[in-house]
Amino acid sequence: MSYYFAKTLETDFESAVQRATEALKAYGFGIITQIDVRDTFKNKIGVDFRDYRILGACNPQLAHEALQIEDKVGTMLPCNVVVQDAGDGKTEVAAIDPVASMVAIENPELKLAAEQVREKLRRAIESL
Repeated sequence: MSYYFAKTLETDFESAVQRATEALKAYGFGIITQIDVRDTFKNKIGVDFRDYRILGACNPQLAHEALQIEDKVGTMLPCNVVVQDAGDGKTEVAAIDPVASMVAIENPELKLAAEQVREKLRRAIESL
């Protein structure tokens, strides 16, 4: 089982971030955090890195349901979506597969909730 799903777009980095944000919104996700890995590496350790942003996507309704099932599942929230420069004018957008990340938690009810999140994330990525 892969732990993510991805799509490569023939567009620039900032356009891909915008498109990913809009696609996620269409499936009920908001972006609650953004980590600019390139800037962080440059500022903290003086290393140049490609454009790479981690978007923390959250569907509040589904997150609430998951927390009602398993209160420590918050350690795995939000769902991370990575947008990174793939070179040659292409940008990759990849999202965590929440079912794969929940394997460590033995709770069938939580697995069903994670499957709902996976379907929405997968459809958002495929729509790009």
